[in-house]
Amino acid sequence: MLPDVYTRTLADNRRGLLAWSIGTATVGLMYAAFYPQVAEGGMADTVQNYPEAMREALRMNDMSSAAGYLGSTVFGLLLPLLVTAFGVTFGARGIAGDEESGYLDLLLAHPVSRTRLALQRFACLVTGAAAIAALVFLAMLAVRSTADLDSIGIAEFAAQCVHLALLGTTFGALAIGLSAALGKRAQVLGIAVGIGVLTYIAGNLAGVIGADWLKYLSPFHYYIGGEPLRHGMQWADAAILLAASVAFVAAGFLRFNRRDLRS
Repeated sequence: MLPDVYTRTLADNRRGLLAWSIGTATVGLMYAAFYPQVAEGGMADTVQNYPEAMREALRMNDMSSAAGYLGSTVFGLLLPLLVTAFGVTFGARGIAGDEESGYLDLLLAHPVSRTRLALQRFACLVTGAAAIAALVFLAMLAVRSTADLDSIGIAEFAAQCVHLALLGTTFGALAIGLSAALGKRAQVLGIAVGIGVLTYIAGNLAGVIGADWLKYLSPFHYYIGGEPLRHGMQWADAAILLAASVAFVAAGFLRFNRRDLRS
């Protein structure tokens, strides 16, 4: 009998998922631990000498507070780029990788629909994004007291990590939707990475260039624009990321069901 696609995919990718989770959490922990040196070493004052446009783009206007520091470096730059990379690479491989290797034909020869196959692959991606965010959350709690991050509540850390998981899911949904629609991993990677770069720039530079409306086209704005580290869960922003994920997946899978896989 055909093994459960979800379980089989997690088992086949367990090393990669573990590496992404541990690696991302370690990066977050290391940079979060630098906060006392930044706060006491005068870096916050030095940053104030940077051009205002640069400070605004990199969210560096408040490097002296724990939320400002983490919102600029750890959760504003490093971790979102890492989870975006995870979502794009995992999603691109989800359908297109199997199609290019010929494994997809073997799977679909069993009594499993294309939609069920694609949905279970997407569920694995969501599980991976959630696992990464969960380990990041535990890493932040582990270093919270020793790194003087107590001004950020546990609920706020949890909210930011939920937003992190949703960001990875959104770009993963984009990639797996393209993967299902196009069937060419190189094309999917190129398009998804291009969209990721453009939306990151739009989310961070929209105000600088006087086009504030551009940030509303960027998943990164809904990920961190409401500052979950200060204000907790931003339910409207989270709902928009979730809705975008559903739309990307639905559009891609609709095309997947109609596409001739032999061409």
